Amino acid sequence: MFFPTLSHGSVFRRQFSCFSLLKEMASAAIFSSSRRSRSPTLEAFLAPVDLENDVVALLKNLTAVSSDLISSFSGKHPPFQKKNSRSLLRKIELFVILLDSVRDSTSNLPSTVILCFKELYLLLFRSKILLDYCAQSSKLWLLLQNHSVSGHFHDLNQEFSTLLDVIPLNKLDVLSNDVKEVFALFQQQSRNAKLFIDKHDDALRLKFFKMLSDIETGSIPSVQEFREFFVKRLGIVDATACRAELEFLEDHMLNHEDDIEPSASVLSGFVAMIRYCRFLLFGFEEDEVEITREKKLKSSKKRGLISHEISDTFTTIPKDFCCPISLELMADPVIISSGQTYDRVSISRWIEDGHCTCPKSGQLLVHKKLIPNKALRNLITHWCVTHRILYSPAEHSDLAAGYFPAAPASLATVEANKATTCLLIQELRRGSVSGKAMAAREIRFLAKTGRENRAFIAESGAIPYLKNLLFSQSIVAQENAVTAILNLSIYDNNKSLIMEEDECLRSIIQVLRFGHTIESRENAAATLFSLSAVHDYKKKIAGENGAIEALSALLLEGTPRGKKDAVTALFNLSTHTEICTEMIEFGAVRALIDALECEDVAVEAAGALALIVRQPAGAAAVGEEDAAVIGLIGMMRCGTPRAKENAVAALLELCRSGGVQATERILKTPAMVGLLQSLLFTGTKRARRKAASLARVFQRCHNASLHYGGLGVGYVFAGDSATGNPDSGFSGDTVTVSMSMSVSVS
Repeated sequence: MFFPTLSHGSVFRRQFSCFSLLKEMASAAIFSSSRRSRSPTLEAFLAPVDLENDVVALLKNLTAVSSDLISSFSGKHPPFQKKNSRSLLRKIELFVILLDSVRDSTSNLPSTVILCFKELYLLLFRSKILLDYCAQSSKLWLLLQNHSVSGHFHDLNQEFSTLLDVIPLNKLDVLSNDVKEVFALFQQQSRNAKLFIDKHDDALRLKFFKMLSDIETGSIPSVQEFREFFVKRLGIVDATACRAELEFLEDHMLNHEDDIEPSASVLSGFVAMIRYCRFLLFGFEEDEVEITREKKLKSSKKRGLISHEISDTFTTIPKDFCCPISLELMADPVIISSGQTYDRVSISRWIEDGHCTCPKSGQLLVHKKLIPNKALRNLITHWCVTHRILYSPAEHSDLAAGYFPAAPASLATVEANKATTCLLIQELRRGSVSGKAMAAREIRFLAKTGRENRAFIAESGAIPYLKNLLFSQSIVAQENAVTAILNLSIYDNNKSLIMEEDECLRSIIQVLRFGHTIESRENAAATLFSLSAVHDYKKKIAGENGAIEALSALLLEGTPRGKKDAVTALFNLSTHTEICTEMIEFGAVRALIDALECEDVAVEAAGALALIVRQPAGAAAVGEEDAAVIGLIGMMRCGTPRAKENAVAALLELCRSGGVQATERILKTPAMVGLLQSLLFTGTKRARRKAASLARVFQRCHNASLHYGGLGVGYVFAGDSATGNPDSGFSGDTVTVSMSMSVSVS
C-alpha cells in the first residue's frame, strides 16, 4: 500500500486549522461562571516542540491524554450528540491500543510515524474541546446548535481519517495482525463516514421552533405540552435546572449579540418562553440561587456591609458616545449636514441660538435637518446594556423621530413576556412571602428590558402590589420591589400611574429613609429622580414628609452611587422655583455645598446651587456659607469643563440675587480676576457667556474700577455680543447646567 509522507508544513497547516476551530468554538461557547471549565493553555494546541527528540515522553503524553478523555466522557454522554460522541471516543480507544502496542519499541519508530503521533496530539485536544463544549453547554443551546455541532464532529472524523491514511502501519512490525486488521476496518469506516445529524434531536429542535411560532401567533401551548417537552423530553426537571438554561442563553445574547445563530431576536423569544415555563411548570419555589442570595444579604446586614448587586454608576463613557457640545452620553444622536453627530437637544439649542455652522468643524450648514444616527444609537444601547446602565432615550418621541428599538423584540418575546407577567402578578396578589419576592425580582428584570414590558406590566396592575412589598420585612422583597418601580418609572406614561397610586410616593420615601439595605435606599432616591423629571410632580415630592431630608442625608453619607442618585434628584427638585424654602429648611442647601468637595457629584451640586440662588432666600442661605464660594471658585480653577461652566453660572446667579454685598464678597476673593480671564478665553461657549455676564455684574459694582481696571471690559462686551445674547440687565442669561441623566439599575 502506498502511504504519502506527512511533511512539517502539513503539521503547521493543521495547527492553523486547530486555531480556526478554537476561534469558532470560543465565539459560540460562553459558559456561565458556575459552569465555566478551565480550558487548556495555548501551548496545549501546538505541536509538542519540547518533545521533539523524546519519543518516550511523547507516547506517554499521548497515552495519558487519550486515557483521560476516555475515563472522563465514557458513560457520560451529553443530552444530545450521543452517537457522535460515542463514535469519537471509539476512535480514541483504538489509538490507545496502537500506542500500547508501540510503547516498547520506541527506538525503532520511523520518523513519519513520530510525525503522525504529533498530529494525533493536536487532534486529541481538539476532541477534548468539542466534548467539553457538549458536556458543559445548556441542553437548549446544544439543541439549537444541533447542525453546527454535528458538523464539528464530522470535521474531526475527517481529520482522523486523513491521519489513518498517512500513518505507515505496514512499517510497524510490532503490531499484531489483529491490530492491523482492526485499523484497516477502522480506516475503511472513516473514509465512508458521512455527516450524521440525529433525527430525534433534530425533531426536538423543530418542535422548539414550532412552539415559539405558536406563541408568536398568540396560541400559547398548554401546560401539558410544555411539561412534555421541557421535563420529559429535555430533562429540565426543576427550577434550578431551568434557571441554569436561562443564564446560559442570556450570556450568549449579552456577549455574542452580533455573531450568534439563531439571531438575538429569535433567541430572546426562546429566553422569554423558558422564563414563562419556569414559573408555569415549577411555580415560585425558591431555588438554590435565591436561597443563597437571601442568606448573603442577611449576613451582610448583620455585619453592616451590604454587598453591592447594582453596578457602579460612574463608568467611563467611550468618547465617541459623548456629544461634542455637552460632553455627555448622547440620548438621541443625530447627524447634521456637515456629517458630524451631536445629541439632538444640544445641537437644536445651538441652531436655535442663531448659529449656521457646525460647532466642531466650523463648516457652513447647508440645511438644518437632523437625521437620526440609528447605528450609533444601537451601539450606545448595547454598551449601556453591557454595563448595566439604564438607557431609555426619548421614549415619548421615538415614533415622531422615526426611531425603533435597537434590538426589536419579536412578537414571540412580547407574547411570552405578557404571559409571564400575568403569572407574576397573580403570585404578587396571593403568593407566599418568598413567592412574592421572586415575582418582584422577575418583574424588576422584565421592566429593565424594554418599554413594551414596562408599559404592559404597569397596565396589568403590578404597581399596587409592588407598593405593598415596600413595607416587607424581607430584604430581597423590598429591594426587588423598589427597583421594579424604578425601572417601571423610566417609561413616561408609568410616572402618572405611580404618582396617582394611593400612598405609593409616601412608601417610596419611607424606603429612602428606612430601607433595609443601602441598595434599596439608593434605588428609592433614583426613583424620585425619575419621577421628578415631570415638573408637576416636583412640588408634590418635595412636600412629602422626609423626602428632602432623606435625599440630603444620602448625599452626605451615601456610597458614591447613592450620592449620585441623591444629587440628581435634588437637582431636579431645585428646578422648581417654589421649592427653595423647603430645600433650605430641610438641609438640602447645606448638603449641596458640602458636595462641592466631592469630585463625583460636584458638577451636579453646583448646578443645583445655581438654580437655588436665583431665589433671594436661596442666595441669602448660600451667601452666608464661606464654603460655597470657596468650593465654586475651586471648581473654576481645576474642574472639568462642565464643572467650570456650572460653577461660574452659580456665582453669576449668586451675585444677581444676592446684591452688592454678595458681589463684593466674591469680587474680593483672591485669584478671582485671573480665573475669570482664563475662563473667558478657554471655557466652553456657555461658560464664556456666563463669565462675560459675571464680568459686567462686577463692573456695575460700585468699586469695579478698583478691582477690575485690568480685566479688559471691552473684550467682555465684544465677546458677549458675538454670542447674540447682549446683556442689558441682570436677567439677560439663563442658567444652563450639563448633567448626566443615566441611572444604573439591576
